[in-house]
Amino acid sequence: MFFGLNKFLKIVLPKRLFYRALIIVAAPTIILQLIITIVFYDSIWIKANKNITRSLVTQLKAIQEVYQNDKKNLDFFTDSYKNNFNFEIGISQEKFPITTGERRFSPMDRSLRRELKSTFGNNNYWFNTAKFKNAVEIKIKSENDVIKFLVPKEMVSTSSVRLFVLWTTLPSLVLIIIALIFLKNQTKPLVRLAKAAERFGKGDYVNDFRPSGAQEIRKAAYEFDRMAKRINRHLNQRSEMLSGISHDLRTPLTRLKLQLAMLEQKDLSNKMSKDIDEMEKMLNDYLQFAKTQSKETSTNIDLKDLINQIKDEFDDQNLEISNIETISIKGRRSALKRSLENIIQNGLTYGKRVQVEAQKSKNLAVINIEDDGPGIPDDQYKNVFKPFFRLDKSRSLNQSGVGLGLAIVEDIINSHGGNIKLGKSKFNGLQVKIFLPF
Repeated sequence: MFFGLNKFLKIVLPKRLFYRALIIVAAPTIILQLIITIVFYDSIWIKANKNITRSLVTQLKAIQEVYQNDKKNLDFFTDSYKNNFNFEIGISQEKFPITTGERRFSPMDRSLRRELKSTFGNNNYWFNTAKFKNAVEIKIKSENDVIKFLVPKEMVSTSSVRLFVLWTTLPSLVLIIIALIFLKNQTKPLVRLAKAAERFGKGDYVNDFRPSGAQEIRKAAYEFDRMAKRINRHLNQRSEMLSGISHDLRTPLTRLKLQLAMLEQKDLSNKMSKDIDEMEKMLNDYLQFAKTQSKETSTNIDLKDLINQIKDEFDDQNLEISNIETISIKGRRSALKRSLENIIQNGLTYGKRVQVEAQKSKNLAVINIEDDGPGIPDDQYKNVFKPFFRLDKSRSLNQSGVGLGLAIVEDIINSHGGNIKLGKSKFNGLQVKIFLPF
């Protein structure tokens, strides 16, 4: 039962911290307001209203008895009530109303009905509290006549309830508004920290982040900023190290190429040149893998324009572009371009046909790349994303390389908050589906 209640609360309660904090602040105020109002209404206002109504009905009973027993002094009696109590009293032989003018959900009408019924009995009274703004119309049957009263509403119901509701509701609203302002200011630093962490997780360099807010939030933001800077420094050092190694190794490789060009044994020279070219390509793969999180600023990217640019650069009739919708995403243009080029180049290298599609799906952009190459076995889909993993009997994104092709692509896609899936294409080759949020 406890787990069921906990699950229900998780579904019902808001997910954002601001609204949860608002409930914590506002709920006790509203509950206290309701309790005070109910207690006041039940214990004070109803009793006070009942006493006022009973006093009025007693006076009406007295006027009826005077009319029945002392008609000589009736004019003097009615004039006294009019001058002292602001009563309007009239006597007529009109037909007594059958339908009552009572409002069903009015506390004032219910209280007046109870007192009139206990004093005059059923079907001997009639009243209407809604006909006049500041007066209540009451009719009492007395023998063959009808005594009509117009009495001020203050004699039927106390007006203090309006003041009470005003002075209890208005301060509560003011307090809730003040709480809203303070909560907004307190949650802003958390929202900024979450957005900065999201940007950093997608590979952006967060250089404009400044810790702010309460001491605990400021401390967390400060530590996040230090962590981000340490990671960035580590990535930069790694890239610089690999770049230096690549540069240093290219020099002796270039010298070897020159020496091989001077050899008279051309067969041996050609074989060794191919080995040196492969070594250079491996160095480039290492360097590219290390630079997947390069210092590139995220911008709005028109996916249709990006894919068309890739097609123009390839200039290959085997590359088909179809069903490309206009989708705008935010990301690092060069990195996304490199990942798509890797996949397309792989398809063109090991197949004769590559088809690219891009469509919207809810809040995701879906890029579908299919070729008619040899494909990848189903049981190897997860392994090919591992760095330095190479397929022996099928293919990888770079058979002559070091097995970093798909690892680079996955790292770029994941850093943009997306994911990549492999499958069998409609051409019996490899299908690569890329999902990117927009």
